[in-house]
Amino acid sequence: MSDDIKGTVIRLDELVEYQDGTVASRMVIKQKHGNITIFSFDEDEGLSEHTAPFDALVTILDGECEIWLEGKTFEMKAGDSIIFPANAPHALSAITKFKMSLTMIKE
Repeated sequence: MSDDIKGTVIRLDELVEYQDGTVASRMVIKQKHGNITIFSFDEDEGLSEHTAPFDALVTILDGECEIWLEGKTFEMKAGDSIIFPANAPHALSAITKFKMSLTMIKE
């Protein structure tokens, strides 16, 4: 967890910088019942199809991406959110550089 930001006003999109040719992340909160992580993706970067054992909320903070969820494709931009159900196959790819918040709630 990031103790340096507790009790301060923050902008989630400023917690992680873009890095050329890669994906960067910063965990903001980590608890036994869930966590919040901020990611930045360089253009053309992404995550291959995978599943997670818990529900997750993804909110796009900056830029645009394409998300695949259970065979459906969604083009998303800053301000858009989507919930990945537990065990649902999903993947994503940057259309432009983009940042997202991932909130995972564990049972």
